[in-house]
Amino acid sequence: MSGKNSRLAVWLPLVLASCLIAGMLIGKFFNTGNGNQSPVKIFAGQNKLNSILEFIGANYVDSLKIDTLTEEVIPTILEKLDPHSIYIPNRELKSVNETLRGNFDGIGVQFNMQNDTILVIQTIQGGPSAKAGIMPGDRIISVDGIAVAGVKMPEDSIVERLRGPRGSEVKVGIWRQRSKNRMVYTLKRGIIPVSSVDAAYMITPEIGFIKINTFSQTTYNEFQTGLSALKKQGCKKLILDLRGNSGGIMDPAIRIADDFLKKGELIVYTEGRSRPREEFRAAQEDLGENLGLAILIDEGSASASEIVAGAIQDNDRGWIIGRRSFGKGLVQEQAMLTDGSALRLTTARYYTPTGRSIQKPYKNGLDDYYHDIMRRYRKGEFMTSDSIHFNDSLKFTTPKGRAVYGGGGIMPDYFIPYDTTGITPFFMKINQAGLIYRYALTWSDEHREELSVFTRVDELSDYLDSKNVTAQFKAHLMAKDFVPSASDWTESSLIVETQLKAYIARNFLDNEGFYPIIQAIDNTLIQAVAILGSRSL
Repeated sequence: MSGKNSRLAVWLPLVLASCLIAGMLIGKFFNTGNGNQSPVKIFAGQNKLNSILEFIGANYVDSLKIDTLTEEVIPTILEKLDPHSIYIPNRELKSVNETLRGNFDGIGVQFNMQNDTILVIQTIQGGPSAKAGIMPGDRIISVDGIAVAGVKMPEDSIVERLRGPRGSEVKVGIWRQRSKNRMVYTLKRGIIPVSSVDAAYMITPEIGFIKINTFSQTTYNEFQTGLSALKKQGCKKLILDLRGNSGGIMDPAIRIADDFLKKGELIVYTEGRSRPREEFRAAQEDLGENLGLAILIDEGSASASEIVAGAIQDNDRGWIIGRRSFGKGLVQEQAMLTDGSALRLTTARYYTPTGRSIQKPYKNGLDDYYHDIMRRYRKGEFMTSDSIHFNDSLKFTTPKGRAVYGGGGIMPDYFIPYDTTGITPFFMKINQAGLIYRYALTWSDEHREELSVFTRVDELSDYLDSKNVTAQFKAHLMAKDFVPSASDWTESSLIVETQLKAYIARNFLDNEGFYPIIQAIDNTLIQAVAILGSRSL
């Protein structure tokens, strides 16, 4: 075969295939189902999207619900704007707003699943369950006559059955293990507070600690209550823990920052294309103005948490300790739709007092944006600050001459690496299986009578030591063929013992029992105590 014919043999099939594909595409775009008809024209007018949806509804080959299609289209549009502009369907809006409101309508119990049964851990003081006589340790076995124990019902389905409109009634079947009684309580649902301050207690005779998990409408009042109590106990310096706090409402963050700044000092300002610059400044002298201050942050600290940290850092008011924060500097405004759904649209950026935007880039889409934390981990940022590189064009200077950077989160003044002490393969295995938490729950339930008398965390901790609860847990593990090597147990025993005691204490003293115990293995908090005790700005 000649070279010319050989080339023809190669290219001819490709040419024919191209013609065939082109013909199919032409048919796809211009075939109207009747060769004698002209292509249909859609009158777009001023709203092309509505016109297209109406055309689909009238002409699509199969039946469909346009409302359902619309619900899917709106989030897709918003995703193209930025990661934080969102659409909230009306069926989800109530639960979304509950977190920001700081309360919900329900029966007032904290519970966990134990062996496919709902175990009541705590009843909310003053709530419907506490008033009716439901007690920690009770099992919820039915809701409105429907069995919820031993039937593998999803936890969110149980929560949905227990919650309901304020003032409505629900019948809850209870099994009380220690008295072997089965009872039915008719409860009238009420307002149940959701605390955003996990703990407020004294770490040392001079240093207080407050942990905030979110920023809701009740956060500032909760914070002031905690801080007032600490000052009465002699608090001279405060550690404010915002690690893992992903934000919430902006107002309480501004008010908390105001408590530590001098009147007139800038806290934050916002600005957008259609929103003129709006400044928020400290308005008055408050509870925390004369306190030494350290704020703990990490990669989970975002939005309102970054407003507080940025205001304190940029005004040289206190130390920021931990790891680089998330980097969310966008402001959303909520617009209600007539069907009860809502749109939260980004309308501005917020800027720290030195003028830096800490919003991290989001031009590469949602997946890239939220995988940023994993990239930080993989390149070693959790372990060393040397892996973090800021653009000098985004460098700003505080009044005392300290360099701070925009473009992606708040960088702490003192970098504390992720603590891997005690994290052996054996510990990872039992931790991933949830064995420490589950054993603590079971042990608490079996010793409820004797543990219920304790009101102080130090006394409870001493009692657990006297019972050798860690040795009991080790025997439990070995009976289940989780046998640690001598070196693994030596290396991991402190973290195992501390977590075990902290989980048990939480079952009886809530977070006021958990945090004072878990701080023994909290390296960031330990170093913050040392920094705050020896340094001042």
